Amino acid sequence: MARSLTVVRVAGGLYVFGQAGRVWVWGVWNDVSVHADDQVGEGVPAELGVFLREAVDDRPVKIAPSVCEGCGGRVFFVLVNGSGAERECSGCDSRAFIADSEEYWNEEFWEDDEPGAAGCPCGSEEFEAAVAFSLGTHGSVRWVTVGLRCIKDGFCGIYADWKIDYEPTDHLLTMV
Repeated sequence: MARSLTVVRVAGGLYVFGQAGRVWVWGVWNDVSVHADDQVGEGVPAELGVFLREAVDDRPVKIAPSVCEGCGGRVFFVLVNGSGAERECSGCDSRAFIADSEEYWNEEFWEDDEPGAAGCPCGSEEFEAAVAFSLGTHGSVRWVTVGLRCIKDGFCGIYADWKIDYEPTDHLLTMV
């Protein structure tokens, strides 16, 4: 099961900067085209939903918010790399992997890409999170895109994005 990471996917420009184990993502807003089959889950911050829609290709998407199963919290510290993302609830310290990240979250897959803490340009490391699942022709997940919205200044960015090349994929839709 090979996987690849694509960070730069927005036509208007998405720039990625890294510093000492932290990942910073800068975004540029453009007009957003919406697919008729898009589904945005309840609780996705509006700005983040628009940003995620813009960042993915023209396939239909399902966008779901990250919600802590332990306490219902919606604010997280997030570790990211080319193999996926893991979030930690700022309310109860509960940890969870996003989509199939856990399968690839080890040194064998990291190579030179160890996980780093997601950080906003303002310095904050606390985010609301949502995931856009780009769907293929038969409704299976083809891409997982992790978007974060800084709770301090509202900055939105894409912090991880990877291809899914296996089926079935329905289980991924609940792993946000």
